[in-house]
Amino acid sequence: MSYVKHVIQPGERIVLVGHVSWVIYHRAIFCLVLGVVLLILEWVFGPQHTARTYLMYFTAAIFGIVALISAAHAWFVRWTTEIAVTDKRIIFKRGFINRHTAEMNMDKVTTVDVDQPIWGRIFNYGSVHIHAAGGAGAIERLDRVAAPLALRNAIEVK
Repeated sequence: MSYVKHVIQPGERIVLVGHVSWVIYHRAIFCLVLGVVLLILEWVFGPQHTARTYLMYFTAAIFGIVALISAAHAWFVRWTTEIAVTDKRIIFKRGFINRHTAEMNMDKVTTVDVDQPIWGRIFNYGSVHIHAAGGAGAIERLDRVAAPLALRNAIEVK
């Protein structure tokens, strides 16, 4: 059972469920692409004997393992992070065993800031920062959120 479904109050309605963007896999994708490029370079410019075969196996194994570990870590972070906007509050949960949660009532929200770098605009991700009334603090910056403008719009429509 998800954390959000577990803590939702009777009569509370989920307006939007946010997610961490797929760009969290960027390290795994980079390792995979770099490994393939190195394999091609070794094939074209490497020595013409069995040393090339062992070098290619070693390169493929190292970059494949690093890409796999990085992808597994990114998947785990994405799987254990929950963002939800209800009609009464904003709920954020991160972690599995060492869980961090933050909640804010909608009537305490003053502004919502969205930061999107150029790649964020292209791939539709960004950071969302929710400010509370009276300087009471804010939910920490939510980084690499998919569709940050939709999340902001769901929060601002009270």
